[in-house]
Amino acid sequence: MNVLQSGSLPVRVEQDVVLARQFVRKLASEHGMRLVDLTKLVTAVSELARNTVVYGGGGDMDWSVLDRMGRVGLSMLFRDEGPGIADTRLALTDGWTSGSGMGLGLTGARRLVDEFELDTAPGQGTRITITRWI
Repeated sequence: MNVLQSGSLPVRVEQDVVLARQFVRKLASEHGMRLVDLTKLVTAVSELARNTVVYGGGGDMDWSVLDRMGRVGLSMLFRDEGPGIADTRLALTDGWTSGSGMGLGLTGARRLVDEFELDTAPGQGTRITITRWI
């Protein structure tokens, strides 16, 4: 797998959530992602960026345009140094919510993308990587 482009955006305040969503929408559109897939990716980005701000105390979204044997994908890594997720099993349970977000939670975001990876531990922050292939 090759990285064609990459960068990072701060996700520290609510306005950064809007900017991350707009950036990913533009990036996906530029790479020819279909509207339905683009909408799913942007929705997942919105949820995870908001979680980064609200629960992680702010962090960053690292983004990459990937090439896997001629197939293009968009990958986002949300990382924070917040309290981490104490019970990942519970956090990945359908219908569970810890607050007043969009109601998607991690399970909803996971369903909207092709690949989802969660790395977290109490006191060690959270890293969530999502990828959607075009």
